Amino acid sequence: MARTGPTSKARRTLLWLAALIIVCILAVSGGVLNGAASWMPKLGLDLEGGTEMILSPKVEGNAAISADQLNQAVSIIRQRVDGSGVSEAQIATEGGRNVVVQMPGKPTDEQRNLIKASANMNFRAVIVSSNAPSPAVPLAQRTPADKLSTFVAANVLTPNPDPKAAPANDSDSNWITAALMKQYESTSCVAPITELPANTDPAKPTVACEPGTGVKYILGPVEIPGKWINTASYGLQSGAQGVTTNTWAVQLTLNKPEGSTAFKTVTQRLNSKYLVNPNDPQARFAIVLDGNVISAPASMAVITDGQSSITGNFTEASAKALADQLKFGALPISFNIQSEQQISATLGLQQLEMGLLAGLIGLGLVVIYSLFQYRALGFVTILSLVIAGGLTYLAIILLGWGENYRLSLAGVAGIIVSIGQTADSFIVYFERVRDELRDGRGLVAAVDNGWLRAKRTILASKAVNILASLVLYFVSVGNVKGFAFTLGLTAVADLIVVFMFTHPTLLLLARTKFFGEGHHFSGLDPKQLGAVPLYRGAGRIRTPEESLAVAKGKNAKAAGEAERRQTIAERRLAAKEAEMVGSRGAGAAKSESSDDSKENN
Repeated sequence: MARTGPTSKARRTLLWLAALIIVCILAVSGGVLNGAASWMPKLGLDLEGGTEMILSPKVEGNAAISADQLNQAVSIIRQRVDGSGVSEAQIATEGGRNVVVQMPGKPTDEQRNLIKASANMNFRAVIVSSNAPSPAVPLAQRTPADKLSTFVAANVLTPNPDPKAAPANDSDSNWITAALMKQYESTSCVAPITELPANTDPAKPTVACEPGTGVKYILGPVEIPGKWINTASYGLQSGAQGVTTNTWAVQLTLNKPEGSTAFKTVTQRLNSKYLVNPNDPQARFAIVLDGNVISAPASMAVITDGQSSITGNFTEASAKALADQLKFGALPISFNIQSEQQISATLGLQQLEMGLLAGLIGLGLVVIYSLFQYRALGFVTILSLVIAGGLTYLAIILLGWGENYRLSLAGVAGIIVSIGQTADSFIVYFERVRDELRDGRGLVAAVDNGWLRAKRTILASKAVNILASLVLYFVSVGNVKGFAFTLGLTAVADLIVVFMFTHPTLLLLARTKFFGEGHHFSGLDPKQLGAVPLYRGAGRIRTPEESLAVAKGKNAKAAGEAERRQTIAERRLAAKEAEMVGSRGAGAAKSESSDDSKENN
């Protein structure tokens, strides 16, 4: 029969914690071996320096840019830069005209293109599409968008078409002129890719490529501009009866009434073609960003409320990428990089070293206090702090690798502040256990009862810390986000350590001779704590008055400690009993005096 006692549960919990730490270490090791990660955390702009880019915004038609448009540009660029995590970038306006972006490290080409990407996002109907040549993009390497777009043209076009009638709608082949067909035929959407204009006349058809798949298109005029997009998100698709499937989808919401009305008209036309032939390219609409097609889904239903779901062979990453492009691409301003230069750290490693020194001093003071106050039990506090620090460090490295998180000096400050908050959890727990010992319980029972009382306090305290961190994170920008992030991260690490290390360790130590018998240096000596047995014999239990009397007889210091630890109710009860004892004494003295008077008479 399997052992399920407290000791075996404590050991099992410690093993789970060890497994968690090992998994984190292996994950970081794998990243280091692949060259994608490092054993050192990524540093923020204030500690490492980085790149400064000055962006010159431009509104369509060369109109004057308004303050509201510029503020919107700053907000969306910040989302573009920080969309994958806390990267500690600084984005601000300069002179009411330019946007200054300061990023840690050196941005990649992908990041640079994302920052300067214009807001020329729109929806165009597909007139003609061609699949990429199979040698160029093997099927196994094609993206979900490519797999969605494997269809053949429904129209048979002549080399030099000559439309005889005006287009009936934006999907009509009569949009295709000889010049447009020549451009389509001469365009290559596989390496070397033909450079196409990013900003074309929205009222005319155009040729476009889908990067990464090699598919090229002839697209009709713009039917839905990007400014009509309200929001976009991604998630697992819901199936029949609301059951969540394992299929990722992108949810798109257009504004009302312009967006929803136009989308209803478009999807009615495209869906009618889809019902006849699902492979008809004219049953699809292309989502175009800066002249490139980012997705070309078919209209499988008529959308009447402006809320649609784009499905396909998406992974979580590709669904998120498309949702971000839809959400952050709808900015009515384009940008040119006016200048780009490397900048030095605003604070530098010296300030980081000073911050780390401050953290070590704070940690040292906590260690000294723990050993002085709790003696051998203080080593449990020290080990708990070390494990909490190790988990936080591994988490920062993993987040830097996977989410581009960068540690700023404000983040270091958050970690330093958390040292005291983490120690508070252990102090609350130990003091609860010592209170139980003062009440006369044995150490095993004191640990069990003390934990039941302490964990509620710890959970409430950490819930407040995490809530405060979340609020601060979402309402702040820049370095303050880093402070809030590390503060919340360390609170989570604290909870893991208290529940998976501190408590199980104390359960095991309570069953050892050194701690269980209350050694003088254990920190859990009942005599030093002023403990008095609860059961006094002959059916009697200890009263508050007896606790003080016995304690005073044994140890004046312990007596003072016991008196100080009394609750308000115990003090009132002791005072009442003392008053009753005094009344009885006064009555006896009065009776004795009366008897003496009678004898004299």
